[in-house]
Amino acid sequence: MISVTELRAGRSFKENGQPYLVLKYEHTKMGRGTASIKVKVKNLKTGSVTEKSFISGARVEAVLTQKKKLQYLYSDQLGFYFMDPKSFEQVEIPASLLREQKDFLKEEVLVEVLFVESDPVSVELAPKMKFKVKETGPGVKGDSATNIFKPATLDNGMKIKVPLFIKTGEEIWVDTRSGEYVARLDSRQARQKRS
Repeated sequence: MISVTELRAGRSFKENGQPYLVLKYEHTKMGRGTASIKVKVKNLKTGSVTEKSFISGARVEAVLTQKKKLQYLYSDQLGFYFMDPKSFEQVEIPASLLREQKDFLKEEVLVEVLFVESDPVSVELAPKMKFKVKETGPGVKGDSATNIFKPATLDNGMKIKVPLFIKTGEEIWVDTRSGEYVARLDSRQARQKRS
């Protein structure tokens, strides 16, 4: 058990069987009364954000959290499978934890997985990822300054909109938070990646 005065931002605890991550901490004292602790927390299982209040002497259960970089392997009807590149241990993550993130997964992609007492509770992708354009309409020269888009299918099967100048076979950056095109890899970056 830990005192609620130790609940600083980034600290995890458990209350009523639910694991929480502290986002914001506030300590207030009103006159001669007892101090109160207000924390803004994120439920690590549901993802919901809420505020909780405690009196100064209260205690909560400490919870052990750990972040690991895991490599995506494959998926089936039961879930998604990842591997720890250091220990080669495989981890199954239920599809319910991978909401929109599953659209960005492709073999060998590294993700950061948060574990609470050895149970995976969230998966975090890099803010932007590289993909190869598998299929799109022909590229149009001279339209690099316009913001007119065309549909494209990426190497993992995801469908997005790309600018008119993007051609089949080119590598692009995609924002994993919005699912939108960010930029094209220039030929120098693509050559360095291959060598």
